[in-house]
Amino acid sequence: MRICVIFNPTARGEKARRFRHHLDSIRPECSLKLTQAAGDARRLAAAAVRENFETLVAAGGDGTLNEVLNGIGDEPGGFERVRLGLLPLGTMNVVAKELGLPIHPGLAWQTILRGREQLIDLPCVTYPANGRPERRYFVQLAGSGLDARAIEMTLWPLKKKIGPLAYVVAGLNALLVRPAQITLHVGSELVTGQLVLVGNGRFYGGRFAVFPEADRRDGLLEVCVFPRADWRTLAWCAWPLLTRGLLPANVVRRFRSATLRLSAPSTTPFQLDGELAGHLPAAFSVQPRKLRVIVP
Repeated sequence: MRICVIFNPTARGEKARRFRHHLDSIRPECSLKLTQAAGDARRLAAAAVRENFETLVAAGGDGTLNEVLNGIGDEPGGFERVRLGLLPLGTMNVVAKELGLPIHPGLAWQTILRGREQLIDLPCVTYPANGRPERRYFVQLAGSGLDARAIEMTLWPLKKKIGPLAYVVAGLNALLVRPAQITLHVGSELVTGQLVLVGNGRFYGGRFAVFPEADRRDGLLEVCVFPRADWRTLAWCAWPLLTRGLLPANVVRRFRSATLRLSAPSTTPFQLDGELAGHLPAAFSVQPRKLRVIVP
């Protein structure tokens, strides 16, 4: 099994430091490609596909994983030719939690070496960028409205200093901004809300089961529409999320569909796997059981 690991050598944090201690031990078992700037992981992943590696491993957080995923998708037949592994070194590691991967780098590496494979659904989004259509893939989730604004306002130094709490601070600041009015087009229905979340798995923001009925192998995307995303909604959701990891049923409208579209009358960002991706309008779809991932 030819393995390529894509890692950011400047990554900070305890998980990244622990992974560096394992570099010498894993070097004989893989090829290591180091990133230097944003977008490098995507470029290196595409090159690794062309070099006929069988397994590509994203050593980082959900954003690094998303770059590697899209690098695979940049090459013809990439998703058939290689499988995707993850060494979770990020702040939230939502995908790792969804797949049940160990967080410790040594244990995660042993999972990769065992190479147990599962086919899961592969969502993608098409949106206008620089005057032409752009396509991006994602693994776990997408969102537009309050959460994308919060990610847009998250300060990198603060994220490195206080971890997930940086998103809380940014979310509180995002509540001060005039909310977006987003329209969900699903089937023959039009639904408007101030926050729309699209999931390919159960978890959001850690282990919050925002999509409790999600099945990453059913060929459908889960959608939550919040009619309002304000202080009152946040307060109403906080206790059940913190205590049970679930949203109150009466604050969201839920849909399930293989295709959907989001639009907004003003400039409104959206995020993919916790990283800003573009601006609405955006059309979402999913390819059933297209992505090969390594699981415990």
